[in-house]
Amino acid sequence: MIFERILLTNDDGIDAPGLALLQKIAHALSDDIWVVAPETDRSGTASAVTLHDPLRVTERGARKFAVSGSPADCVVLAMRHLMKDARPSLVLSGINRGANIGHETLLSGTVGAAMVAHMFGSRSIALSQLFLEGEISWAAAETVASDVVKHLAAEILPVSPCLNVNFPACAAADVREMIFTNQGFGG
Repeated sequence: MIFERILLTNDDGIDAPGLALLQKIAHALSDDIWVVAPETDRSGTASAVTLHDPLRVTERGARKFAVSGSPADCVVLAMRHLMKDARPSLVLSGINRGANIGHETLLSGTVGAAMVAHMFGSRSIALSQLFLEGEISWAAAETVASDVVKHLAAEILPVSPCLNVNFPACAAADVREMIFTNQGFGG
């Protein structure tokens, strides 16, 4: 396996289809997968942490926990309590329903969780699946995410420890190449 231990989180909630897909992808990368995700959709919370309300953690299975707080809360709880004996070698946040580009990246709980993981010293990747209208297709992410994470971990993460990846809204066969860019401002 490529990674000793992986933490998965998101901002769409623990029962989101993107997180279920990410779990499947992560099992190709490690045998030690932990899921610590919000119990409900917490989109748009950026890297906010809960200060004035109690956080509740509910075990949903082996190494799987739902948290009453934000994605950032999930990462903090995982790093400081649930996984304190051995922190993850990689944190994957997503797969978000919808792209995180431009200004909205600053508000994204998916990206915020990856940034908090980076503050704890973990390599992290925020992953999102673009959709244009109607029902979302996860085909691009499902087909290429594992290879993308492997490539980024080997080539990019040693230098840039926090990344934001957006998968295109197209058929899996139409995904051609990775394009690296700087954070944009949108319009």
